[in-house]
Amino acid sequence: MFGGGGGMNPRKMKQMMEQMGIDVDELDATEVVIRLEDGSELVFDDADVTRMDARGQETYQVIGEPEERESTAGEVESSEEESGGIPDEDVELVAARAGVSAEEAREALEATGGDLAAAIDRVE
Repeated sequence: MFGGGGGMNPRKMKQMMEQMGIDVDELDATEVVIRLEDGSELVFDDADVTRMDARGQETYQVIGEPEERESTAGEVESSEEESGGIPDEDVELVAARAGVSAEEAREALEATGGDLAAAIDRVE
């Protein structure tokens, strides 16, 4: 149906897509990371990324050779677990709002199960 080999002129293709209401943008991506369920990552360095918007539905196309590696996302989670599961941002927020030390703020957050408002009330 569509004759083989070579494809269509890119300029003509862009015109046709615009007529159908599809906007196409090339993104200047330096790295694309896809995290997989098994804990590994596909990392595309210097990939060609195209975003297509067809009536509000965005689609991204990534072209390049991925490198597979172990995920680094677990490292952030383990540092939170070591500190009692309370994110440092929450500790800083409670300490600033209540005018107490970070240690007092962390103890209050741990005692209230991470509830920011209850921790602030507790230390005030």
